[in-house]
Amino acid sequence: MGIYSGEGMASGVSIEVLDLRHFAAPLLRPLLEAEGDLWRHRLHWDYRTSAKLLMQYLDSHMLPGYVAIEAGQVTGYAFCVYEESKAVIGDVFALSGRQIDPASGLSARSEDMRFEPQAQPARETEETLLRHLFETLQNSPQVDRIESQLLLHPSGSHASCFRRAGFEVYRRLFMVQQLSGVWNMPRPVLPRELELRAWRDDDLNAAGRLIADAYAGHPDSLINDQYRSANGSLRFLHNIVRYSGCGTFSPQVSHVVSERSSRELVALVLGSRVSTQSGHITQLCVRPGYRRKGLARLLLSVAATCFFRQGVTEISLTVTEANANAIELYRQEGYECEHTFDAAVWERRS
Repeated sequence: MGIYSGEGMASGVSIEVLDLRHFAAPLLRPLLEAEGDLWRHRLHWDYRTSAKLLMQYLDSHMLPGYVAIEAGQVTGYAFCVYEESKAVIGDVFALSGRQIDPASGLSARSEDMRFEPQAQPARETEETLLRHLFETLQNSPQVDRIESQLLLHPSGSHASCFRRAGFEVYRRLFMVQQLSGVWNMPRPVLPRELELRAWRDDDLNAAGRLIADAYAGHPDSLINDQYRSANGSLRFLHNIVRYSGCGTFSPQVSHVVSERSSRELVALVLGSRVSTQSGHITQLCVRPGYRRKGLARLLLSVAATCFFRQGVTEISLTVTEANANAIELYRQEGYECEHTFDAAVWERRS
């Protein structure tokens, strides 16, 4: 590891970078609390479930990554997870040393201080941690691909750092629809061979096949290689549906459109609760042969109605900037871009 200061770091500030696996969860609690506040402030997401899961992994001392130490306090962390020959950078987050009370080790609790510009996560520390992860992963022979989607960080925050390390960077939009007024379940107008119904637990395998078909040649398959196969898509679905990878999955919100004869799925929408006020569309896709029939618009309306009945006041979704048709559909349905972030991908060249 080592101690870093001088160029690229705040004047007079030195940080030490150490292996994350040597640190127990309580030492990172102030960081996770501060990060949770930022998730709530910026995206209206409740980060507590994710933080609790992360702390369990930290206490197992098996999560690969790094921490930054400044003046004896943990001021930043970054971690990754491995999926066969791929690594996924799960998160990076840092605070400046003045945001940690040296006496208590707690992060600053003043909301005004937390969100003023100079109190935002320390970018230099975050990039030092990212460079350590890049070096470790790119020098690991078993790692052929690295993916990252840092949803919390505004687009451009770390784009140059990723590009210097050989990553391709893709801008993504975080779009939000406000729910107000009275929402009634839309009357589906479907071809006779199709039917709309709520999500069932036994839909997982068919949904995996649908996602792989829907994303063939799609920009998002460049960002997330799980979309390129039915097995990979099934892993994605398990993370969303079974393991709360993105909020708490809502089967009441989630719906599918299927062929009456074959029962094969041709379209789906999946939704999760990410806070008491916010829902999130985790997946929306339509099989290529069934596009331009209004299925995506129908499913968005159904999900919005179901979220509204749960007391949700806003719905979010993410979309890659290159997907112009989807963005236009979302704007027509009342979604507006509230935040942008970057996805990044590195692949080993043979």
